[in-house]
Amino acid sequence: MDILDVDLGARAYPILIGPRLLAREGAAIAARIPARDLLIVSNTTVAALHAPALGAALPGRRIVEVILPDGEIHKTLANVARILDVLVANRFGRDACVVALGGGVVGDMAGFAAACYQRGIAIAQVPTTLLAQVDSSVGGKTGVNHPGGKNLIGAFHQPIAVIADTSTLDTLPDRELRAGLAEVVKYGLICDRAFFDWLEGNIDALLARDAAALAHAIRRSCELKAQIVARDEHERGERAWLNFGHTFGHAIESATGYASWLHGEAVGAGMLVAASMSRACGMLASADVVRIERLLKRAGLPLDTRAIKADAAHELMRLDKKVQAGRIRLVLLRQIGEACVTAEYPDDALAATLAGHFG
Repeated sequence: MDILDVDLGARAYPILIGPRLLAREGAAIAARIPARDLLIVSNTTVAALHAPALGAALPGRRIVEVILPDGEIHKTLANVARILDVLVANRFGRDACVVALGGGVVGDMAGFAAACYQRGIAIAQVPTTLLAQVDSSVGGKTGVNHPGGKNLIGAFHQPIAVIADTSTLDTLPDRELRAGLAEVVKYGLICDRAFFDWLEGNIDALLARDAAALAHAIRRSCELKAQIVARDEHERGERAWLNFGHTFGHAIESATGYASWLHGEAVGAGMLVAASMSRACGMLASADVVRIERLLKRAGLPLDTRAIKADAAHELMRLDKKVQAGRIRLVLLRQIGEACVTAEYPDDALAATLAGHFG
């Protein structure tokens, strides 16, 4: 078991990474989740697979479960209200803990409910998808979607622990694994060129679920995110780099009603659009755009966004949380391994980029 620390002073917390943690590290898990009263939030797919093992790792507790429907389309205020209703009905106090067992959708909703209930109770994240293990479970971003846009309602609420049992990936569908790889690639693009180089050499092993390759990819992704979050918890500066591909990707998800693209798939396509925009602004070399596109294709990610109208994508981007004074700020690349956030770009470059990727 590897243990990384997210250094946030009094709110610091560990990330536990390793195989079969739920089965063989019960004492360590129990120590990290000390509350007597626990609300386990999961979905219909994950609960049947992993809730019994999680419960066995937390003996002697009062455990209540909330099982939500599976899918991004269900990441709504109505389902957060369901979680809150169960907390109230079971008279959970401020010393209780919510435990999120699942992917990013479950983690975001459970974390948001924990942030709201009695003005904030503990949340522990037990991510079971690659995307959640390398990204969404770390950093304290919580929230839900709104018909007007992605993740428009939420709060920062750091977990008390992240428990990434890599064995849960054994039951992850191939499509979900590929979607998670998009977020892994993102880390190499924004701040670690050597990691991007490593991914080019090991993407086939990752797709084949090679245990050593996956362990390295997860650990390095968590290390990079933990460092960024520790320096910029509330996204006032470099943490915005973590949104590389997301401004375009969220528009893809919103335009298609969260029904046809997984989040990681949309981020992957969005990263290619952002790379093209970086080239249009004279920052990123064409050869680097080719490398990025090639790796995303090798990861098996869908990149064709022409079914979405360029005007619709642009309008949805105006609701991005990085918009300031009415101007869309974009996360772009100066080179592979070096990101920046800017609102200083030619409008015709953005229009041309959108027209080149969208319908």
